[in-house]
Amino acid sequence: MVNQASGKLAGMTRRQTGASMPAGRAAGTPPPDRYAAAARLGGDGQHTLAETENAVAERLRGLPIDVAAMAVVSNIYRAAGAVRNHFERTVLQPYELTWTAWVVLWVVWIWRDIETRHVAAEAGISKGTLTGVASTLERRGLLNRRSHPGDARRVLLQLTDEGAELMDKLFPEFNRAEQFVTADLDDRDKRLLAQALRGIVQHLEGTEPSGPAPTR
Repeated sequence: MVNQASGKLAGMTRRQTGASMPAGRAAGTPPPDRYAAAARLGGDGQHTLAETENAVAERLRGLPIDVAAMAVVSNIYRAAGAVRNHFERTVLQPYELTWTAWVVLWVVWIWRDIETRHVAAEAGISKGTLTGVASTLERRGLLNRRSHPGDARRVLLQLTDEGAELMDKLFPEFNRAEQFVTADLDDRDKRLLAQALRGIVQHLEGTEPSGPAPTR
């Protein structure tokens, strides 16, 4: 995920990497056109971006609306959903991972040993949702749960060796999909977009109560 960036990106506001596209396709990597094919798929009755914008403009005509602000927020929402659906249909599908499961793995992979409440906050999910996702990942042998050494009521999550190996293998594939998603942006556009989205996250974090730092 960019770190509350993991779950805010949204949440992925997930930490960025500097990985570059390899010159050749690694063995076992889905062919590039798989991503393009998935991007062309849409649900039944799904409206295009232009159709939605036209319908919204018609409905809101005459109202005292900040159209630019509305366009930013609505496009963040739409882009986040499109990215999530695309990744679940492509890079995550062979590993039978949902987007939420991926984000949980990502957060635990980054922090190595982290309390469940902080995983939920980083991933942008409820503690109840995390309990179900963590149980599934634990049954698959990817995640371990243990009591906090200072307080048995608190629970820590850590990847198993198998889970760490999966992330080492999967993240380069995930990043190639990230490159596909942003293929129409040059490096400057990517930096500007990342900075703008980061600014929104920091603004919201500055106006909302902040939680404690993750327990390592």
